[in-house]
Amino acid sequence: MSTVIDTQADIVPRLEAAAERVQRAHKAAASVIFGQDVVIERTLITILSGGHALLIGVPGLAKTLLVETLGKVLGLDAKRVQFTPDLMPSDIIGSEVLEDIPGKSRSFRLVKGPIFTQLLMADEINRASPRTQSALLQAMQEHHVTVAGVRHDIPSPFHVLATQNPLEHEGTYPLPEAQLDRFLLQIDVTYPDVLAERRMLFATTGTDERHLEAVLNGPELMSIQRLVRQIPVPDKVVDAILKLVRSARPGTGANEDTDRYVAWGPGPRASQSLMLAVRAKALIDGRLAPSVDDVLALAEPILKHRMALTFSARAEGQDLSAIIARLVAAVE
Repeated sequence: MSTVIDTQADIVPRLEAAAERVQRAHKAAASVIFGQDVVIERTLITILSGGHALLIGVPGLAKTLLVETLGKVLGLDAKRVQFTPDLMPSDIIGSEVLEDIPGKSRSFRLVKGPIFTQLLMADEINRASPRTQSALLQAMQEHHVTVAGVRHDIPSPFHVLATQNPLEHEGTYPLPEAQLDRFLLQIDVTYPDVLAERRMLFATTGTDERHLEAVLNGPELMSIQRLVRQIPVPDKVVDAILKLVRSARPGTGANEDTDRYVAWGPGPRASQSLMLAVRAKALIDGRLAPSVDDVLALAEPILKHRMALTFSARAEGQDLSAIIARLVAAVE
């Protein structure tokens, strides 16, 4: 018993210190990216949970700037790849070249691609072919790539922030359901409000340059990610997670709307993602444990890309956001 008490007593100051650092990172990012506090928070939740995020938004909403800013603030090596239909897997992973050094035998050397980074922005991921998408998504899941039968580990930590334009579908290759499930959160990036856009006008069209300092570095971030997994989750929060996720699965009889309108629902990875995400949100907010409100707040970004409407639901004009809102109301 004393060991448990000591461990719990030790984790409190570590959580408080980690929360202070993460809040500083959030504040620094918000000083550059105006009117997107929720997007910044959810991206930080994704990274603190050790996952990847899918950012959905029209061009010009600072998605690229978000990745660059978080790379600087979190002290991570960040790279960006513009996905196009002619992009090949080797353009992301890298390829072997024959090296001929005088006095030595010829040998192959891997010229590493942009995937060998810590924070990768996959811009318009749905424009690349399924083969190229699969090369990236395999690395996201396994944290290594294989070239010519040789395994190459990707740097740690490793996070992918992929973007999609919700308006243009011509010449795109929608991500299959199994690949969408690899993303911890789907983050909808919306237009800023008028006050934020007004601040943006003055900040971005003047001569002042904002200098960002790193609040964390890679090893410190990984330490906080391990700490997130140690945050205790009350039973009522676990029950809310299970009730919510299971009610989103058709055929279980848990919810009438789900059985009528949902073609397929979230698997166990959604429950795991929600369990991690509510812990990360509690840390960002400076709390020692998550609450049911955290589950309800993160329900849509966790579930939306893990569900699909039936044909009749689309014909009736049903919307996934509205269905998830009703599932959330049933948990409340």
